[in-house]
Amino acid sequence: TGSSDPYCIVKIDDEAIIRTATVWKTLSPFWGEEYELQLQPGFHSLSIYVMDEDALSRDDIIGKVCITRDMLAEHPKGYSGWMSLSEVDPDEEVQGEIHLQVEVLSSQGSQRLRCSVLEAR
Repeated sequence: TGSSDPYCIVKIDDEAIIRTATVWKTLSPFWGEEYELQLQPGFHSLSIYVMDEDALSRDDIIGKVCITRDMLAEHPKGYSGWMSLSEVDPDEEVQGEIHLQVEVLSSQGSQRLRCSVLEAR
């Protein structure tokens, strides 16, 4: 039909933490969802997978973005902007990008991650 039923899965160090709502029948989903998560001291990366929900078979992976601990350290005031999706399966071509806001909040020796999954195209 030329459209998808996209949703996102947010993973920290390959552990699924969050699943956004599914936005039905679109190639330009808007989620506008914000999450705040506790970070373990030795965390390595945050990955956001954009998925296509499929009622009849396994959901397809549209693409992903990966934000490493070092990338977050380079942006002490947080990162906000569009990031290009990369492929998960090397045989699949990926087109698209996702609009994110990511910020690490530190207080009293603990770290929290504020992550806003805004939209994609």
